[in-house]
Parts: sequence; structure tokens; C-alpha cells
Amino acid sequence: MKAWLFIVIGALAVLTGAVWTLQGLGYLEGSPMTDQTIWAVLGPILALVGVVLLVSGGKRLRRGTGA
Repeated sequence: MKAWLFIVIGALAVLTGAVWTLQGLGYLEGSPMTDQTIWAVLGPILALVGVVLLVSGGKRLRRGTGA
């Protein structure tokens, strides 16, 4: 897979995970996800997966194997 694709998917996962976390904790209101513990748990997990993808994509770019 191309390095830039890892980076884009990773960034989207981090942003989505952050939103899910904030909704689950009740900081972002107006959604059925607000104050739901499951989203406060799944959000950080998704964000962590996103960080792993970002790091992986960055390593591929530095090595020159993902252009």
C-alpha cells in the first residue's frame, strides 16, 4: 500500500477517535453517542490505531518505499 494512504487513513482514524472519545465523555453534545461509555472506550482505541498507521506511513516515506 502507498505510504500516503497509510497517512490519510491514520489521520482520519485519529480525528474520528478523538470525536468519539469526546462524545462518549459528554464534551460534544447533540448525538446519541453523547455520554455513552462504549464510545469513550472505542474512541481512544481507534485513535491509537490511527497513530500506528501514521507512524507506519511516515516510516515508509522516509525509506522511500511508499511514493
